[in-house]
Amino acid sequence: MASSLQMISSSIKLQYLCLVWLVLSEAAFVKLTPNYYARTCPNALAAIKSGVDAAISKANSTGPALLRLHFHDCFVNGCDGSVLLDSTANFTSEKEAAANKNSLRGFDVIDTIKTKLESLCPGVVSCADILAVAARDAVFALGGPNYTVLLGRRDSTTANVSAANADLPQATMNLSQLIQKFASQGLSTKDMVVLSGGHTIGVARCVNFRSRIYNETNINSTYATSLKKICPVSGGGNNTAPLELHNDTSFDNYYYKDLLSLEGLLHSDQQLYNGGSTDSLVVAYSKNISKFFKDFGTSMIKMGNIKTLTGSKGQIRTNCRKINSIDYM
Repeated sequence: MASSLQMISSSIKLQYLCLVWLVLSEAAFVKLTPNYYARTCPNALAAIKSGVDAAISKANSTGPALLRLHFHDCFVNGCDGSVLLDSTANFTSEKEAAANKNSLRGFDVIDTIKTKLESLCPGVVSCADILAVAARDAVFALGGPNYTVLLGRRDSTTANVSAANADLPQATMNLSQLIQKFASQGLSTKDMVVLSGGHTIGVARCVNFRSRIYNETNINSTYATSLKKICPVSGGGNNTAPLELHNDTSFDNYYYKDLLSLEGLLHSDQQLYNGGSTDSLVVAYSKNISKFFKDFGTSMIKMGNIKTLTGSKGQIRTNCRKINSIDYM
C-alpha cells in the first residue's frame, strides 16, 4: 500500500515538473506576432504612429534617424532596445560606439512615445517594439512601404559597446566585408542590398565620405567636386551631405539610380554597384520601385527578428534609457 502511494506521489511530482517545464519553455520561446498588443494595449500602434508623424511634421530628418536607430539596435546583440540605454556604472552605452557617437538621433522621439504608452498601459509595450514600429511608420510617412511589424520583443538589461564597435557595418567596407557583416546576422546578400536602400533618406557626415571624394575614381567627377565644397580636405568633419542626391526626405528608389551614375555618397554605397555580384540587384531596384518596396518590407521584418528577447527573457523597461529597478513581467 505504502509502495503504491509512493509511486502515485512520484508520478504526480513528475507530471508537475513536466507541466512547469512546459510553461517555462512556452514563456521563453514566444513567437513574435502582429497582434501582440491587441488585448493588453489596443491603442499602442496608433500612439506610436501619432508620435512619429508629429515628430516628422516638425523635421523630416527625424524619419531617417528613427530608421537608423532600429538598424543599429538590431545589429548589436539583436533587436532588444539596448541602443537606447544610457551608460551606467555597470556598462558603457552603445551610444558611445564609433558609428553612433555624435551621430545617432531620435532618442527624444522614442522617449515621448514611451511616456505616452506608459500612461495608456503601464509596463506593457517594450522599447524594442517601439523602435521597430517607429522605423516602419517613419518609412511610410516619407512615402515608403507600409509593411506589417511583428511584435512581442522584450528589452535587454544591458548594453554592449564593444559589440557595437565590432558588428555595425562601416562606411569604408568593401562588398565582401558588407556581405559577411550581414551574413553574421543571418541576413542574405539580397537583404544587404535592399536594406542599404534605406539610404534613400538621411545624411552622412563629411568624416565618412571624405576619403571617397578625394581618393576614389569610381565617382562622378561633377558630384565629387560639389561635395568638396561641403567637405574640405581637413576640418568640417561634421558637415553633412544627403545620402541620396535627388531627394533625401522622400523614400523612393533614387538611391539605386544614383549608384548607376556613380553618385553613391559612401564608399560602402558604391560598392553595391562596382562590377561585383550585387550589380544586377541594384539595376533591378533602380527600375522597379514596387519590387524594392516589397523586398524592403520583407527584409525589415527579417532584420526585426534578429535575436529577439521574448517570453520571460529581458524586461519591459518603463524608461527606455535605463533598466527597471523593479522588473515588469
